[in-house]
Amino acid sequence: MTDAKAAAPAHLPGLSMYDKRRIEAEILKHVYDAVTEIHGKAEAAKVVAEAVTRSAIEQGQRFAAEAPAGTSLQGFIDMQELWTKGGALDVEVLGRTEDTYSFNVTRCRYSEMYKEMGLGEIGHLLSCQRDGTFCEGYDPKLKLERTQTIMQGASHCDFRFRYGEDKPAA
Repeated sequence: MTDAKAAAPAHLPGLSMYDKRRIEAEILKHVYDAVTEIHGKAEAAKVVAEAVTRSAIEQGQRFAAEAPAGTSLQGFIDMQELWTKGGALDVEVLGRTEDTYSFNVTRCRYSEMYKEMGLGEIGHLLSCQRDGTFCEGYDPKLKLERTQTIMQGASHCDFRFRYGEDKPAA
């Protein structure tokens, strides 16, 4: 067994996250089209958003359950290669502290893929919205703040993660 296979969670054997997202998008495209025909685009987008949200939270929970030392910011950072594998994302790391991790994505093949599949108008639902909701499932102490994405026309995606207990406003 190679180190890469040994490090991958049991539910990810053989497929990159990029390939998994392509398969999911192929299926969700048909769901989106069918709901659009019956109920319109707004309702179809709501259905896809809800399904993807549930999937992302569940996936985060699975990753948390498989974390040998429990969840942590470092454990989360160590998983990043699952999403960047094969050049799926070009990432510029900006900084890391004990409880923060910041980076920009300067190229997103997920965005390119969704646009090529004719899913550009819902690509943010298929991929971008997953990021924050994955955190909810992985560990409620992990929060994402992002103000822009390539999928929605920005030059880069700004990922700013914070890990720790919420502190009440002073």
